[in-house]
Amino acid sequence: MITELAKQVGVRGACQSLVVPRSSYYRSFHPLPSRVRPRPPRALALAEQEEVRQVLNSERFQDSAPREVYASLLDEGYYLCHWRTMYRILDADQEVRERRNQLRHPTYQRPELLATQPNELWSWDITKLLGPSKWTYFYLYVILDVYSRYVVGWMVALQEATHLAELLFLETCQKHNIQPGQLTLHADRGNPMNSKPFAMLLADLGVTKTHSRPHVSNDNPYSEAHFRTLKYRPAYPQRFGCLADARTWSRDFFQWYNLEHHHSGIALLTPADVHYGRTDQVLQARQLVLQTAYAHNPERFVNGLPKPLDLPPAVWINPPKPTDPPPS
Repeated sequence: MITELAKQVGVRGACQSLVVPRSSYYRSFHPLPSRVRPRPPRALALAEQEEVRQVLNSERFQDSAPREVYASLLDEGYYLCHWRTMYRILDADQEVRERRNQLRHPTYQRPELLATQPNELWSWDITKLLGPSKWTYFYLYVILDVYSRYVVGWMVALQEATHLAELLFLETCQKHNIQPGQLTLHADRGNPMNSKPFAMLLADLGVTKTHSRPHVSNDNPYSEAHFRTLKYRPAYPQRFGCLADARTWSRDFFQWYNLEHHHSGIALLTPADVHYGRTDQVLQARQLVLQTAYAHNPERFVNGLPKPLDLPPAVWINPPKPTDPPPS
């Protein structure tokens, strides 16, 4: 391409337009010949290099750094080579690393979860509610349907415990008639979420479980966003006086959230409308209202007849990254 452009505007203009050095342009016609670097005459012979490698990997020095080996041999009146050369010999065989056995963190897979209908993907988490005095808390368990944002189950308790999570989840599955193989449950890596009894309950119910990566809050975004909505409500109290107080407030909040809150992520519908299949009915009613408004004042709608927002056909937790198109 640069050659064709150079024929029209000249080499200087073509190189300036494409931000390519002229030296690179000329070198493309006369590439430099590949040159093999000659072996320095002072380099160790292959046999000497092998001797150094054997000494470094011997039982005596296998846990020692090359500098330590170099100093120890000098004290014994023996010189192999400089310690920098020892490093180069080890690096040639990819042996320059921490030789001691150390704990290595495992590589956690990035969860990629898709929901295209209610009761297909649930997310759950536990948050603290401040109690009547310092260092006192109540624990709010919330199970959220990712597609509809509908809170399918919740509980306020005095402690964060596996048996309480099992009880809540079992009752929620029975309430929504969850069948084996239907549901995926996503959570972070808290103690109740990672416990063996809870995992066994999910296996018995035929529910697939997934977990967020450690210290990655974006892997559980819908539960985190829901807790933000909860705690930023104007009526959210600074502290709850007792367990009954926390349960009463939570009951009123979830009633509002499920039935009245118009969620921006689901076309300004309420979670209940989406969860129970009333989406088309609500959107058609909204369309009639917009058509009436347009008929009365069409000049106010510069883009023509307005339409209500469309419900997203699918909801992702960590959508797959787009792959680069193959080179043409």
